[in-house]
Amino acid sequence: MKSNAVTYEPEDPGANRRWRWRSVLDLASWLLLCFAVAAIGGLFQPGDWYAGLRKPAWNPPAWVFAPVWTALYTMMAIAAWLVWMRGGFARQAAALWLFLAQLMFNGLWSPLFFGLRNPGLGLIDLGLLWLALLATVAAFWKARPIAAALLLPYLAWTTFALALNHALWRLNS
Repeated sequence: MKSNAVTYEPEDPGANRRWRWRSVLDLASWLLLCFAVAAIGGLFQPGDWYAGLRKPAWNPPAWVFAPVWTALYTMMAIAAWLVWMRGGFARQAAALWLFLAQLMFNGLWSPLFFGLRNPGLGLIDLGLLWLALLATVAAFWKARPIAAALLLPYLAWTTFALALNHALWRLNS
């Protein structure tokens, strides 16, 4: 019995292999970008100044931050890559520019909060980050819903961080 199914036989057998390598390199680029932002933030450590601040009872222990941020930066990179795979900047410019904007606000928080020792500027930055992230989630949802879903834990953490930063600002102003 003959099948009517159409099969794809690429003219260039190496095309699929090159596409796969290009995809891996694209993912690696998004991971590198996200973790570069993390590394910049890591240059600004809490130190004695932060240790001396009054904190709310629900302030998480210091050991929580590294594993949470590692997971979040990984999911952020994968989400951006998934949207990128839907046409790059040529087709997904708005979503990807929003992603880069929220990443910029993310990267600014540590220098503002820890570097300048300014919870007020940190709070403003987190508010802008939260808005940019919400817009990114909406744009990613249109491009690739799974990419938006990957950003939801980051949105939840940013919401928590906004509340915590607000509490720190109020307790220490």
